[in-house]
Amino acid sequence: MDNGALSPVEWRISDKLVDYEPAVRTMEERVEAIRAGQAPELVWLLEHPPLYTAGTSAQDGDLVAPDRFPVHRSGRGGQFTYHGPGQRVGYAMLDLKRREPDVRKYVRDLEEWLIRALQRFNVKGERREGRVGIWVAGSDGSEAKIAAIGVRIRHWITFHGVSLNVDPELSHFDGIVPCGVREHGVTSLAAQGIFVSMAEADAALKGAWREVFG
Repeated sequence: MDNGALSPVEWRISDKLVDYEPAVRTMEERVEAIRAGQAPELVWLLEHPPLYTAGTSAQDGDLVAPDRFPVHRSGRGGQFTYHGPGQRVGYAMLDLKRREPDVRKYVRDLEEWLIRALQRFNVKGERREGRVGIWVAGSDGSEAKIAAIGVRIRHWITFHGVSLNVDPELSHFDGIVPCGVREHGVTSLAAQGIFVSMAEADAALKGAWREVFG
């Protein structure tokens, strides 16, 4: 990584719920500004109101309750996912051309970011071959997803990103087949018995980011 050529990453935290379409427009505008050299890279932490998003691989049959929440067709990779209060969304706008133009490495770094953030709460997040996202294993052998990943890259600049379930209403995931995985459920820090504020989750994400991305 050419750290000397990179300005410090800007961090933005939104305390109020952010609607999805304006968030996407903001990301797209920032991507163009980064490409033009007019703005630094950005990590944006926020919460959305309850909604479903469909990635480029989404299957219509995985939208179980189409009338439950608004459904947004998204240009990110992946399938259906849920966003809502109690879930910390992290949108990352990075210039991979100036960092390392390797999409697989970037996704793996996002996974490592989430894993290290969870470690700060003594939660063991794990990768699973063939399944995107970060998973938590139960003592009974069950597995549940605690964090999701869906990215888009334009001109080697990233946007969209990750979502970490801090304490969302998990029943809201019932309206979709999350990420197309029917065999396993979803979980959260709260469901694991870890009750933290969003500010504490943000601090963990910031600290883990420095370890992974510098």
